[in-house]
Amino acid sequence: MVFPHSPGEPGSEPSLAEKAREFADRVARPTTADRDRARQWDPALFAELAGARTGPGLAGPLVPRHLGGGGLSAVQTCALLQGLGEGARDPGLALATAVHAVLATVPLRVFGTARQQQRYLPRMASGQWRGALSLHQTQGAALAPAVTVRSAADGRVLNGELELVAGAPQAHHFLIVADELGGGGRTAFVVDRATAGVRVTETRSEAMRTCPWGRLTLDDCHVPDDAVLGTPRGAATEVEPLLAALDWVFCSAPWLGVMRALTRDAVDHAREHRLFGRPLSHGQSARLTLADMATRCELAAVLLHRAAEQFDGGGRPSQRDAASARLFTARAARTVVEGAAGLAPAGLLTGGDGLIGRAHRDALFLATVGGGDEVLRPVIAASELELG
Repeated sequence: MVFPHSPGEPGSEPSLAEKAREFADRVARPTTADRDRARQWDPALFAELAGARTGPGLAGPLVPRHLGGGGLSAVQTCALLQGLGEGARDPGLALATAVHAVLATVPLRVFGTARQQQRYLPRMASGQWRGALSLHQTQGAALAPAVTVRSAADGRVLNGELELVAGAPQAHHFLIVADELGGGGRTAFVVDRATAGVRVTETRSEAMRTCPWGRLTLDDCHVPDDAVLGTPRGAATEVEPLLAALDWVFCSAPWLGVMRALTRDAVDHAREHRLFGRPLSHGQSARLTLADMATRCELAAVLLHRAAEQFDGGGRPSQRDAASARLFTARAARTVVEGAAGLAPAGLLTGGDGLIGRAHRDALFLATVGGGDEVLRPVIAASELELG
């Protein structure tokens, strides 16, 4: 069982999404375009989003309440992330938040020892400590591990280099999956940044510019045995499948909000813009485009909601449904962005708050990270063929 749903959990999905949307619209959206141009991560802004009293509590919504978190369900957390995407109109900020709030916390909640949970989760839920991981490590067996581990007299020694580490520059610790030398299998670890042999190099990305990126180098990094997360040599059946499903669902959720923001803008443009003396909304082509955009939003919402519900229902979430939600959302995002661009006045393609250009650029990233079609489609096909 991953996220047991209890009747006492606060809020409902629509109200949570609206709360996050309104808050992000007020505190994040005014600086989104400037932060994107400057490739800037704003720690103060994340602290506001993380604040459970003043903000939507986005640092640890899935962390149990007794460990300082929001104690929300997966469906409710998706609603929060959707609202963040719609209000902030900033895919990079939403990705960085989802990686910390979900991908870095949930494996500790599910597979962590009581000591690990007590040490990390309360500080992560408050936003005091940031967790980070490489998005290459959410693809499971699709990519060969870039880190190796060998046994030592009093612990384990990690070596290797990880790219595309979301949140690396500000991270307190990292979730790492390593290939075991001399015996096979893979093991997951939680490694503090202060550990000897850990080096973080800040990097830049053309996409998701407001998410802080870095390279993690491990050079004879010695960690104690209690840094292991889950069963030694068991990451391939424990942490890695969970990470993949978390990425496919929760890193897609903000895009539902982004698509709805684009669709709402397109409706406004169609009503206000005139073509040959008539409102653009009177044209059949514009109406069909809006219908396609709205339909993509609603279908993505259904797929994401169904996948999120399975985290709450007990047992392992369906890899097929999580992969289907990601595959459809990534394709829908491109369709919605193209529709929005086609209906927008020429000046808004490069002006305004820049959402169309930003979403076009970042939607390409969404379509490739997490494995892209070459990983997602085989997962879905294998399920249909009952190949395990």
